[in-house]
Amino acid sequence: MNIKRAKEEIKNTIEAYLLKDAYGAYEIPAIRQRPLFLMGPPGVGKTQIMEQVARECNVGLVAYTITHHTRQSAVGLPFITEKEYGGKTYSVTEYTMSEIVASIYDKIESTGLTEGILFIDEINCVSETLAPTMLQFLQYKTFGNHRIPDGWVIVTAGNPPEYNKSVRDFDVVTLDRIKLIHVEPDYEVWKAYAYEHALHPAVISYLNTRTENFCRIETTVDGRFFATPRGWEDLSRFIQIYERLGKKADRDVVAEYIQFPKIARDFANYLELYYKYRDDYQIDEILSGTIRESLCNKLKRGAFDEKLNVIGLILSKLGQNFRAVSDQGDRTGLLMGELKKISPETENPASGSMADRLASLRDRWKKECDSRREAGLLDRREDYLRWDVEALLLQYEETLRKEDVVDTEAAWERIRQLFGEESARYDEILSEGGKALEHAFDFMEAAFSDGQEMVVFITELNTGYYSVKFLKEYDCERYYQYNERLLFKDREDEIKTRIYSLGK
Repeated sequence: MNIKRAKEEIKNTIEAYLLKDAYGAYEIPAIRQRPLFLMGPPGVGKTQIMEQVARECNVGLVAYTITHHTRQSAVGLPFITEKEYGGKTYSVTEYTMSEIVASIYDKIESTGLTEGILFIDEINCVSETLAPTMLQFLQYKTFGNHRIPDGWVIVTAGNPPEYNKSVRDFDVVTLDRIKLIHVEPDYEVWKAYAYEHALHPAVISYLNTRTENFCRIETTVDGRFFATPRGWEDLSRFIQIYERLGKKADRDVVAEYIQFPKIARDFANYLELYYKYRDDYQIDEILSGTIRESLCNKLKRGAFDEKLNVIGLILSKLGQNFRAVSDQGDRTGLLMGELKKISPETENPASGSMADRLASLRDRWKKECDSRREAGLLDRREDYLRWDVEALLLQYEETLRKEDVVDTEAAWERIRQLFGEESARYDEILSEGGKALEHAFDFMEAAFSDGQEMVVFITELNTGYYSVKFLKEYDCERYYQYNERLLFKDREDEIKTRIYSLGK
């Protein structure tokens, strides 16, 4: 299965394992909660999804790469204690608490989350001395003498033997005690993720045309060469930072992340062309409504890579606009939810001046956000939005104090005015995004009419996380027209081709 389906399976398993009966006991006892084992090639996203799952399930996360551990750190150190058996005293060896188990209790104490995920990576690459301990861990959920706390689901991951010479096979007894999930690379799933997290458009457009290079691992007489999804994402982030610093990533930089010489050279050449097309085709001008006939004609005659690069540039710039709309909408929604708590129309309105209520509200908001940050339940985008809401609450409070608005009704009316400015800002950003999209269609029509390039453009709009959200808010008639006409025709042609092949 692909990583998206694997993520759903993990979430469903956690929900099932943490379900309790009427007496507060887990419906599936801990001993019957099979650990999950994600098996897949390196860089496919096994580790990354665990943070997402923990946030979405609102549970804690403790993660370890087990190859970094010795038997002592995993099991604990031995010490001698005295115990009495049958009236006689004996010296008995016991073990200190495992670092891993102790980390779970530390997480519970620091976050207040009594349920969570213990994620152990590279579980099938442990040393000879640690192997029995790992088998015991998978079968009985213990490290040495110490059990994993109830409510903590075990998820493990590892690579198949063809990718790692240190891999050891599990026997049938162990395999019969785990939930084995095979994870395969899937570019379409990764592309949706790439759009949502604003990866570099050159990486996305390159892989759109060379999907076979998305996850490729080969062993030859000259060594092992590989390009992985993790490598593409990390390279994308580095290129974006380089651009902010006024630098360009060359072939050597690309090869540091994509350790497959042929692919690294190919992408480096593609990236050079990307920068050239970015300079030649002024995307900001296009999206502001300046459509040059000379550029349209040049693009019509251009190579396929050139066309895809320009479409990628347009989509990237539109994506920035769409994300700004989404951010403002989510920011406004969070702010509105908090302000409702101090509305005079609430069932039990808070006491004190409205400025004092804002101060108290902001204090509670900050404590909640700090708690969620500490627990690792906020991704970067949500974290930044919450900082913004806190700043707005402070701004509203300072405005009331500065203007000395004491009367409750007058103060609430002033807050509504200030909130109205945020709502108006959303409408303004939405309108600007809509105009940019309309101008993009103007250019696409002038350059390509309703050719295959327009199909690519529409398909990518349907793929992008923020473009899909935007199009639910902004009614773009041409998008729906092209979406229905072109993509239906595409499906119709595909069906006819299949019918023809069957007739042969």
